[in-house]
Amino acid sequence: MLFDSSIRKELARSFGATLIVLVTVVMTMTLIRTLGLASRGSFNPSDVMLVMGYNVLSFLPNLMNLGLFIAVVMTLSRLYADSEMVIWFSSRVGLGSLLRPLLRFAWPVLMAIAVLALFVRPWAKDQIDDMRARYERRGDLERVQPGQFQESADGSRVFFAEKSDIDELRASNVFVSTSDKDKKTVISARSGHTEIINGDRFLILQRGQRLESQTGEAGVKVSEFDRFTMLVARDPLIRAAADVADKRPTLVLIAQPTPENLGELTMRIGYALASLNLIVLALAATRINPRVSRTGNLLFSLLLFQIYLNLLILGQNWISRGQVSFFAFNLLLHGGMLGAGLLWLAKRHHNWTWWPLSAMTGRRRPATAGGKPA
Repeated sequence: MLFDSSIRKELARSFGATLIVLVTVVMTMTLIRTLGLASRGSFNPSDVMLVMGYNVLSFLPNLMNLGLFIAVVMTLSRLYADSEMVIWFSSRVGLGSLLRPLLRFAWPVLMAIAVLALFVRPWAKDQIDDMRARYERRGDLERVQPGQFQESADGSRVFFAEKSDIDELRASNVFVSTSDKDKKTVISARSGHTEIINGDRFLILQRGQRLESQTGEAGVKVSEFDRFTMLVARDPLIRAAADVADKRPTLVLIAQPTPENLGELTMRIGYALASLNLIVLALAATRINPRVSRTGNLLFSLLLFQIYLNLLILGQNWISRGQVSFFAFNLLLHGGMLGAGLLWLAKRHHNWTWWPLSAMTGRRRPATAGGKPA
């Protein structure tokens, strides 16, 4: 009982500290990236903190997975370095006995990772794309501030209005510059407003001039108009974001087992299964070499975690393209990792040798009377 409680308390402290550090690093990187997207017009600047929160939620399953793995490795490394493992081993507590307290501590974390990966992560990604789509698909004239040049959401147009009425979506002395492949167009009009026609939003310009030029051709075409209609956004009042597999609910992935959906389902299930396998591998692989510092275990653990994650991503791509079966890949990857971890743990627990011949090398040869081998 003392053994279990001491291990769980140290794991809780190590996991909490590791998770705080990882979340802080990811939040800083996400904030910088989100501010960059907001400055380019992908998000509303007032929604930066909300977008950052959704991004952290989408990364949280992976962060908790890595934090739990690092916590187990660092706790076991300290026990070996401070010779506490020797005391437990001398008390007839084998290495395999550590698996029970590790799993008793980890099962709430494993459940949280599964819930986050299966339900919260796709919801957070869906919310991010929803906010991006609603902001980018607004009427470009709505984003124009009087006396300022404003680039459109797709970067193909530049708008300028001397005076504007945001509430009525009207402006005076409007300037629009468009770039389409090899053609450039400059339009100036005395007034303009937006209208919704058949669900699409159009910019209506009145009493103006249009200049059109082709790359590689001399001369400019000049035309005047009393009324000019320009498409600004298609169906801006209805969300039209692309339906991507990583945003679909897990129940939809199960109900529609297409290769793309099964590939995404493999990734979500893999987070929880990888956490369980990594705990077994951490217990089997962690040990202290007097010639190597304690960070050697940490570097090996990070490498092992990255290899496992890359295999998950690779399997997701294979399943999405129909190159491998969903059940075959998950059985080989997660079942193989679990089997290898348990075999490695049993070898260390029972002090097995990998090859029977290696045990014979330690036997003492018979000696002659002179003390030399016969």
